[in-house]
Amino acid sequence: MTATRTSPARGRGGRERILAAAAHLFATQGINATGMEQVAEAAPVSKRTLYAHFRTKGDLVIAHLEDLAFSGATLEGVLTRDDVPPRDRILGLFDLPAPDGAPVRGCPFIDAAAEFPDPGSTVHSYAREQKLRMVRLVTELVTELGCERPAALAEQLVTLADGAASRAMVLGDADYGRHARAAAETLLAHALPAGA
Repeated sequence: MTATRTSPARGRGGRERILAAAAHLFATQGINATGMEQVAEAAPVSKRTLYAHFRTKGDLVIAHLEDLAFSGATLEGVLTRDDVPPRDRILGLFDLPAPDGAPVRGCPFIDAAAEFPDPGSTVHSYAREQKLRMVRLVTELVTELGCERPAALAEQLVTLADGAASRAMVLGDADYGRHARAAAETLLAHALPAGA
């Protein structure tokens, strides 16, 4: 994602309606179960308008994932908030976004990678980039806190967060992260320098 990208939420028109419809449909029924015609109907736009904005379904999925990453509405979103202390940002990984009546879907990047299992696909590659970005951000935060072995600790913390998000989706429990959060607090307590 480039820094000059404009969020669809800032503009009005067909592209914004398409992304909003796709986001709702992907969240409620999954990516592969959602057809392009269904997105066009829900937007509502003509199929010609849909394909003028997104040549393929893969293009639409990438735009949807970029929009989620840009909006900060994913687990990773809390990691870049300058108004929250580093430790709280890390623990914020375990506060899953409220589903607003929709099914608990867990991490959209993991969901997308699962629905596009070919590691060479653009969707899978984008999801992998976001998961690698997540571990880089956590590594920076635990380094800032002075934790021992920051790279290993960051991997442990993101594994907990991703696992909690996946279990929350399977169990339909948006509050499931509380279990992993307790484990993350223990990991951080043991990794922080004495007296921190």
